[in-house]
Amino acid sequence: MIEITRSEAERIAARRAALMQQLKLTLISHLPLQLKVDEIADDTPMFGTGLGLDSVDALAIAVAIEREFEIAVADEDVAGFRSLNLIADFILQRQDKVA
Repeated sequence: MIEITRSEAERIAARRAALMQQLKLTLISHLPLQLKVDEIADDTPMFGTGLGLDSVDALAIAVAIEREFEIAVADEDVAGFRSLNLIADFILQRQDKVA
């Protein structure tokens, strides 16, 4: 079992919260969403009944992530972008591999 200190847990939570905010702003600026940041829940489905995005939007998301976060996104990665939380997990994993 991995144990972390309270300050480390707070640092991780703050990093994720900042990432979620940045992700929401990125989506709003790169997609035709008529929403504000606080109107997008972290677990809202990206496609179908959630935000109603489609495959063209998925490609726009991939390009925006590559530019904004300077990480590579492969075609097969996009299939996992079902919610903001899952996209955040992907970005954090890629960033941690580089660090």
